[in-house]
Amino acid sequence: MKPVIDRQAWAEDPERWHGEIQLGRHGANVSVIFFDRAEPGGGPKLHRHPYPETFIIREGRALFTLGAQEILAEAGQIVVVPPNTPHKFTNPGPGPLQTIDIHENGTFITEWLE
Repeated sequence: MKPVIDRQAWAEDPERWHGEIQLGRHGANVSVIFFDRAEPGGGPKLHRHPYPETFIIREGRALFTLGAQEILAEAGQIVVVPPNTPHKFTNPGPGPLQTIDIHENGTFITEWLE
């Protein structure tokens, strides 16, 4: 098991913080999505996971739907979604959105609801 994972192993573009990695095969019980530069209106559709998901807002704003609740989160804030909670987010603008999304599981398990 290699303790250091190079960017080319997970990044879609070696110049950007954008991509994902499942770390179970590396001995960690987390998976990470680096979401870089979502333009206004962008974001994933409604889904859920059987484990918690933590979002770190690095830049911009995200409008989250967590079940029946809506939350506006801004750069510097962290949003924790409990297991099995339907959720999604969109970038309400005006600028781009950057997040780091941490899944508390070594592999992604996602049920898409939309």
